[in-house]
Amino acid sequence: MSDRAILFLFSVAVEIASLAAAGWLLATGQAGTVDGLFLLLTCLLIALAFGLYLVFMIRRAMEPEAAPAAQPAKAAPAAQTQTQSKPAPVAQ
Repeated sequence: MSDRAILFLFSVAVEIASLAAAGWLLATGQAGTVDGLFLLLTCLLIALAFGLYLVFMIRRAMEPEAAPAAQPAKAAPAAQTQTQSKPAPVAQ
């Protein structure tokens, strides 16, 4: 399995868990307290962050693949056979 598939499945799992926790807080009435409200907001913020990442991944996967870049032309063989001479010393 590729890295992208693992990240996708992890993101889906976190998305489901955070939305389930937010629903549980609402269903049990714990969102009515200050602590519950901040926990609810935290769950929704995590769901939003991972949801945006999932949207980015899905849109990127649906893009057509770009054509490979053209290979640069190789240098002429005559240019490669030049004799290498030592550079002139630098005066200090």
